[in-house]
Amino acid sequence: MKSETKNFCFGTLALGQKYRSLALDLTSDIQQYSPNTIFLVLTDQPSDFDHYAHVLAIKHRQQGVYPYHDKRFVISEAIARFETCIFIDADMRILGQVPDDMDWNTGITARTGSSIIKHKGKKKRDFELISKAADKLELHLEGVKFVHEFLFTVKRSAGREIEFLEHWDAIAAFFELNGFYAGEGNAIGLAAAKAELAVQFDSEDRFPFFKDRIEKVRISKGQADPAEKLAYFARQQALEHPKLPETEKQFLLWSKRVEKVYRILRLRLTTLRNPKFYYW
Repeated sequence: MKSETKNFCFGTLALGQKYRSLALDLTSDIQQYSPNTIFLVLTDQPSDFDHYAHVLAIKHRQQGVYPYHDKRFVISEAIARFETCIFIDADMRILGQVPDDMDWNTGITARTGSSIIKHKGKKKRDFELISKAADKLELHLEGVKFVHEFLFTVKRSAGREIEFLEHWDAIAAFFELNGFYAGEGNAIGLAAAKAELAVQFDSEDRFPFFKDRIEKVRISKGQADPAEKLAYFARQQALEHPKLPETEKQFLLWSKRVEKVYRILRLRLTTLRNPKFYYW
């Protein structure tokens, strides 16, 4: 494994066969377009990445009820080794050269986001939980940002990044305890605000990439030719929905249900250590 003098790495979360398969395509992209850049992958099967010298595959067992907030463990592992971590969703593709001299501000830089109030959407209960979390953290929502988490960087900031991860841990548990399983972009914004970690948005793409939902927006606005990305859509569809025997599908479904029950019980037990924050 060789990283030369680069002070950044890519990082992702790849749990389960579907996401490992997607991450392997991304692994090849990084090898081609960002040679000698370490790709840190938290995964349940590190051996799947054994043939790639630039991959640092770390064994990880899902901690959240759902895996969304487990992204924080990727950041934690990466930032302990590199000045900057570029988190990229496993289902993304890199389509062209990645510059070695990318300059990032300290803290968090996300490709897109907004104020957390502007992003509240139509789910009243979710926003009530966000507001309650802000109250517990003694934050005013007017100053909190929402981060779209599919592509963002975290750069060391005099230890604030560590405090940020600790707050994200607590917020993730609070959200999940109340049945709000996604919304990690809200947790990132709240945790950053509490840790006084800077958050900025930079919509200028540093390198070309493919993300299905972003590409669909580009196509709808006439900014992209759908035929050019057809192969990427088809490849993602094939990996996300493989043809499996019905018995295997049922087993996987049953396993996920059992694991979810276990994780909910574990969450309830661990949060009892701080009842004032989680239950009062």
